[in-house]
Amino acid sequence: MAFTGNWTCNTFKTGLMNGTFNFTSGTFYIALYTNEATLDATTTAYTTTGEVSAAGYTAGGQVLTVSQVPTIGNSGTTSYISFENVTWNSSFIVRGALIYKPGDNGAICVLDFGSDKSSSATFTVQFPSPTNTSAIIRIS
Repeated sequence: MAFTGNWTCNTFKTGLMNGTFNFTSGTFYIALYTNEATLDATTTAYTTTGEVSAAGYTAGGQVLTVSQVPTIGNSGTTSYISFENVTWNSSFIVRGALIYKPGDNGAICVLDFGSDKSSSATFTVQFPSPTNTSAIIRIS
């Protein structure tokens, strides 16, 4: 099995320290993958290997809209960010996703959906609420 869990990519961790990632001005994407993809913490950038291929799905995925600029969470020790939900009008089977910033060393995180998910018409990636305990990306 190619997907082995959810991962924060090493390039994201390093990129936070060197200024590669700026969620207030950068453009970020989400690409969908089948179980043929090999994505994990060592993924460094977007790849077409194992990406979903179907009518209504464009290689590279879709642009993500930030639903909240990172802020200190209620606990006072957690910064977090989430995105608006993303929908494709397409039929396909998908196992997971990659959130990334275009270019080298742009991989942010790998999302494993836990099993193959199928869409017969519309597929939506629904992100959790942007809070310090549930946002898709949290740093504490």
